[in-house]
Amino acid sequence: MDASTLIGLSGMVLIVIAWLVSIPERPPLRLSLIYFAGSVLLTIYSIMLRDPVFTTLNALAAALSLYNAARALRFSKDTGGRPSGG
Repeated sequence: MDASTLIGLSGMVLIVIAWLVSIPERPPLRLSLIYFAGSVLLTIYSIMLRDPVFTTLNALAAALSLYNAARALRFSKDTGGRPSGG
């Protein structure tokens, strides 16, 4: 494994760890949908570049943002869009 790949993988691991730590927080639906669209486009771009680190990172970002959008929709549906108060 060359140095650039090792640097890229290290960065990816740190970003994924940060995502895992932030999962308990629920981002707004709009943000999640915009993040999802951007991540999908960057995934396609990285596939075209044939960059496995960038592809994996952006595919994971797309999956996480889709998960967050689903959580935001479920929360909105369960509470009628209002905070639950607790």
